[in-house]
Amino acid sequence: MKRSKRLSVLLGILVVACIATFAVMQMEEKKEQIKNSGEIVLEVPSGDVQSLNWEYGGASLAFHKDGTWLYDDDEAFPVDEDKIHDLLEQFESFGVSFIIEEVTDLGLYGLDDPICTIQFATEERSYEITLGDYSHMDSERYVSIGDGNVYLAKVDPLETFDVVLRDMIRHDRGLSYDRVSQIRFAGAENYSIFYEEDNAAAYSAEDVYFTTQSGNPVPLDSGRVDTYLENLALLDLSSYVTYNATEEDLSAFGLDSPELTITVDCTTQDADGKEVSDSFTLSVSRDPEELAALAEADEADETDEEDEEAFTAYAQVGESQIVYQISEYDYNNLMAASFNQLRHREVLPADFTDVYQVDISLEGAAYTMTADGEDDDRVWKYEEEEIEIAGFQDALEHISAEYSDSFTTERPSGRKEISLTLHLDHETYPTLEIALYRYDGSDCLATVDGKPFALISRSDVVELIESVNAIVLN
Repeated sequence: MKRSKRLSVLLGILVVACIATFAVMQMEEKKEQIKNSGEIVLEVPSGDVQSLNWEYGGASLAFHKDGTWLYDDDEAFPVDEDKIHDLLEQFESFGVSFIIEEVTDLGLYGLDDPICTIQFATEERSYEITLGDYSHMDSERYVSIGDGNVYLAKVDPLETFDVVLRDMIRHDRGLSYDRVSQIRFAGAENYSIFYEEDNAAAYSAEDVYFTTQSGNPVPLDSGRVDTYLENLALLDLSSYVTYNATEEDLSAFGLDSPELTITVDCTTQDADGKEVSDSFTLSVSRDPEELAALAEADEADETDEEDEEAFTAYAQVGESQIVYQISEYDYNNLMAASFNQLRHREVLPADFTDVYQVDISLEGAAYTMTADGEDDDRVWKYEEEEIEIAGFQDALEHISAEYSDSFTTERPSGRKEISLTLHLDHETYPTLEIALYRYDGSDCLATVDGKPFALISRSDVVELIESVNAIVLN
């Protein structure tokens, strides 16, 4: 019995070993069907594709070509054809790393219930691409192209097809320019800015932007105008609220009568590098209902500062039917277009190197500082003694309006703290008279050539006076 029992055990072990050997042989046979590749398994020119649709994440999108690409569910939707090309481009030369042939169980690769199904067709043939699991070991995705094989794709198609309709819109072109010739404002601001080099009204060579007041050109701060144009060019036009705005929609967004319309005439370069004229128009408005509610709150004296900071604003490019929501930050930058916001803020907008004499009236005494030489080589003197001018220059150049609302038309009524007459090597501005008057404990009022200019920090005026005393009392 013991021998018989031993034989039975040995026989059982033999059977188990045979089964295991058979299973290993089957696995080896299976492994032999997985081949290293590097092949291109699909080549479809994107220009030949006439229709494209895909399903991913429970949503589906479909497009077809009729001269241009159109969205199946709404042909009014402006399709970005470059984005369609980006989706199809990978199938122009679709390469794989591994080929798994004679697949019997698509579920092993997540292809029995694909994560994404892509279908496209040319005039001659239709294609279906299904995307399965992601192989973390190989860092590639299992893909089927409908030929019975499973592939590990070198490039994961899901990286480009993980998009929604919002991603497929052809956004309006923003401002792009090489040089601006004119900026026109209408609405909250109504004036124009023009570009001109070597204008006689310029304080310095850096002044190239001007507006017109009383028929005369007035130079603006080029740095501030350039910053405004940069803000306009960098405007985020990506969050659209409608792509097919009706007159009713425009009224709801406040764009039937915009708060501000900005038109920029400029030059750009075409694909051949040739200079061409261009024009860009943008309309901006805040939400009318919010503005009405804010007005009611103002009348009732119930305005909340937080409510004033948070608001909704919209923008429209030209006659486009796309309306975008823009941030409060962008809205405020665009609305900062007044003359006071773009003008020179310094009481001395000219270059100090053009100054060759300064007459000063301080505490009833008169002082004169003169310079010999030209430009940066000038040597400054007071009462025939050579002086160091840097401290005075820095203090004078620092005298400016701190904010755009610091400018004023108010006539001075306080005591005059200091006045200066600057003599310049400048045909248009041979002299410049600056007077600084006491206003209150924190500000002084500055006049330029007898006209009210702006409220100036009193501490800056004190620094200017001390710089003069450092010279004349030395």
